[in-house]
Amino acid sequence: MAMIPSLFGNNTTIFDPFSFNMFDPSTETSAAISNTRIDWKETPEAHIFKADVPGLKKEEVKVEVEEGKVLRISGERSVEKEDKNDTWHRTERSSGKFTRRFRLPENVKMDQIKATMENGVLCVVVPKEGEKKREVKNIEICG
Repeated sequence: MAMIPSLFGNNTTIFDPFSFNMFDPSTETSAAISNTRIDWKETPEAHIFKADVPGLKKEEVKVEVEEGKVLRISGERSVEKEDKNDTWHRTERSSGKFTRRFRLPENVKMDQIKATMENGVLCVVVPKEGEKKREVKNIEICG
């Protein structure tokens, strides 16, 4: 199965219902997107997203919900101002805009999403709705 997505590029939405279609023309992309690493884990109470955004202030990062069920994490890392007298020996840090989108499952509480940022790590907690109990009604058999 690992070879199938590589034959069609990185478009894995066929295989992963929670991934976002990278080939959507409305998707913003840049070189910085590949450097924005995000972990997504699910606990019994919530979906938790952790994104590495070192060097960014919370004002430079946005967390939004699009179309009701798509979590969007975006931001911009500015290019450092260059002085003509400086001699650069190496530049490895990326700059530019990044956007990551995740399709959320149906069982989340959209109005209770919380985001915090500490030590260059953005943490977004999306609480889950409680399990709906199946109501079973016994029907008496007459006759």
